[in-house]
Amino acid sequence: MAETKRAPARKSGMNVDTKLVRELAELLAETGLTEIEVEDGDRKVRVSRGGGVVAAAPAPVAMAAPAPAPAPAAAAPAPAASEPAAEAHADAMKSPMVGTCYLAPEPGADNFVNVGDSVKKGDTILIVEAMKVMNPITADRDGTIKAILVENAQPVEFDQPLVVIG
Repeated sequence: MAETKRAPARKSGMNVDTKLVRELAELLAETGLTEIEVEDGDRKVRVSRGGGVVAAAPAPVAMAAPAPAPAPAAAAPAPAASEPAAEAHADAMKSPMVGTCYLAPEPGADNFVNVGDSVKKGDTILIVEAMKVMNPITADRDGTIKAILVENAQPVEFDQPLVVIG
């Protein structure tokens, strides 16, 4: 007499790894980032809080812009200096992921590279830690380190300029 209705079985449903989502949320809180996205095969997970990447993305550019400003005495050289910097940033190596940037292999050690160092394609130039995994970021070409655009232990966003190799 009493029928029990069952929901139809879902064969193509998404399995959400709640442990992964919690770890990503903790990483957001630890680093102060507003969004993180990870991809593993055909699975992609994005966790965000508050604002969004649009507000966070210009922040590194805004931080880099004030550097020429402390020398207002030379008004003509300042614009000339910012034009090459803008061009240099366009050619900069960019972060392949969201995480925390480390310039040295461990605390207290010398940096992987310094401005003026020569590098070969494949040399490790820094590390980006994401989800407690240390990811070496390697030079994408031979050249000389012209600028290091990040600081040690700084949170970085996806596609954020890291290093200029000339």
